[in-house]
Amino acid sequence: MTNNNFNLIHWQERLDKLRATYNVPGAVLAVYEGGTIYEMASGVLNHGSGLNVTTDSVFELGSIAKIYTATLVMQLVEAGKFNLDTPVSSILPEFIVADAEATRTITIRQLLSHTSGLTCDFNHDTGRGDDCLARYVKAIKGVALDCPPGTIISYSGIGYIVLGRLIEAVTGLTWDQAMKDLLLSPLGLTSTITLPEEVLRYRAAIGHLVEGGKDPIPVSSWDYMPRSAGPGGRVIATAADLIRVAQMHLDGGKAPDGNRVIAAETVALMQRYEINVPDKWTVSSDGWGLGWTLYNWNGISGFGHDGASIGQYSYVRVVPDKGVAIALVTNGGGARLLYASLFRELLHELAGVSMPESFAPPTPPPSVDFTPFVGTYKREGVVITVFERDNKPYLLYDFVDGMKDLSPPLEMELVPVSDKVFAGSGAGPSFNEDWMPVVFSSLPDGTGCCYIGMRAAPKIA
Repeated sequence: MTNNNFNLIHWQERLDKLRATYNVPGAVLAVYEGGTIYEMASGVLNHGSGLNVTTDSVFELGSIAKIYTATLVMQLVEAGKFNLDTPVSSILPEFIVADAEATRTITIRQLLSHTSGLTCDFNHDTGRGDDCLARYVKAIKGVALDCPPGTIISYSGIGYIVLGRLIEAVTGLTWDQAMKDLLLSPLGLTSTITLPEEVLRYRAAIGHLVEGGKDPIPVSSWDYMPRSAGPGGRVIATAADLIRVAQMHLDGGKAPDGNRVIAAETVALMQRYEINVPDKWTVSSDGWGLGWTLYNWNGISGFGHDGASIGQYSYVRVVPDKGVAIALVTNGGGARLLYASLFRELLHELAGVSMPESFAPPTPPPSVDFTPFVGTYKREGVVITVFERDNKPYLLYDFVDGMKDLSPPLEMELVPVSDKVFAGSGAGPSFNEDWMPVVFSSLPDGTGCCYIGMRAAPKIA
């Protein structure tokens, strides 16, 4: 069915205008509505070369790769290779974490829903070989958990790399090949790839970063990630190919040609709430399913995911009851502001969705006793120091261990939003946002924790 009401000229104009307003070098927007995919491109792939973006340009999708990995895992669940509550260690004997009980009990469900306790930012390059995931899983042996398994959510990159290795162990294929054989080929996705050397066949965007308020400049290297990061962070695709993955989940697991990729019951299971989310602002989430981020827009349900690599940012949102899916891929600048403005307009017009306003403290902010939150919080690669100065709350975010040279320490004033939620000034996600969500919560044993970027850091002092 084709919907002749979609105004392609209008939305192309909005994309062009908003991209320029937020100083995003290049972007592609794909919309699935009324049974049709509409594509719009704007800007340049690289400020250095000046090459124009086209709808067949490929972008790094960052963490949206987790949806692809989750779909593969659920195919294997469907095939009876394991079930969601199978302990990971029963399939991967090399899976050993710092806590012996966690090693024994962490399940596939917990990895998919970010409730395993495994941390996110363990940067460890295990080379370019086909054994890179196996070597990475062995290397996490001494990495501390963010929280006890099955208790709270803490966004986990490690967890999805482990899932990638699980796929390899069960299929006998590399994660990259399993992706091609089990998902990309059945869906007919000819412009989706997982290895950087494959990018040379395509018209590829390069990331851009903003420094000191200047115009975005191209990054010095196209891809900074090791191969082992693939299952959680490296899928490269066109916006239309990304929409086709969302369309498959929207259409009950069927490919556009009618062939079934995954069962309708499995697709529905992925979209059910596994856990609520204390930080509802970093990725605009209300909860998490099996792979998907879940949204509740004033009673209208949706699912999607965000993704970021160095200087590239991507977003996908799906409204199942309305049959609408939207994907945006960008290469830097004020990408999150472009996403927020454009998706707010699109979702309202196409699906009747009212997205929440951008995160910011109220005026005037509430009066909050900050004393209980003062202290030091730590997770792998990051130390967060919360303190008061001149009767005002502050936070120092410092990279340590394997992330030590990633960035200088970030200091920000915290402005109260509620009794446990604060807005950090001038350091928002995806750059060019005024406020970063900082959420204080606690573990089941009463230990405090600080959420930044959906990652929980336990209080250690």
